[in-house]
Amino acid sequence: MRLRSVTTLLATLVLALAVPATAEATPGSGVTGTIFKQKTVGDTDYVLREVVIQPGGYTGWHYHDGKLYAYVKNGTLTHNSADCGLDGLYRKGAVFTEPSDTVHIGRNLGATPVVLEVLYVLPHGKPLSQDAPNPGCPF
Repeated sequence: MRLRSVTTLLATLVLALAVPATAEATPGSGVTGTIFKQKTVGDTDYVLREVVIQPGGYTGWHYHDGKLYAYVKNGTLTHNSADCGLDGLYRKGAVFTEPSDTVHIGRNLGATPVVLEVLYVLPHGKPLSQDAPNPGCPF
């Protein structure tokens, strides 16, 4: 390989590493989850899980391959869709659903932990959620 080719290759690699990708997943912060029960019936997985989001915490942008049913046991969940709009403000005692393949983020903007009891209804073998890039929202 000639020196000029090696130099071009190295320059390309440096630029690729220096320029951040535009479609990076957004990891959550301050979120924990505990699975209570899992059951597979046919080609559907049912997972019952408690999710806790600490004050200031957020789930990161994500979507689910199946439907999700949630009950707010404590706190207030701020729920935003991929158009950056508020699509739900769920307080203690609220019940809500999330349809499949819909990019969203859950945030705890309050002073107490958000505790959710969540039932995931997913195609067999799919993860609880799939990471998604920030769609351009300022949060």
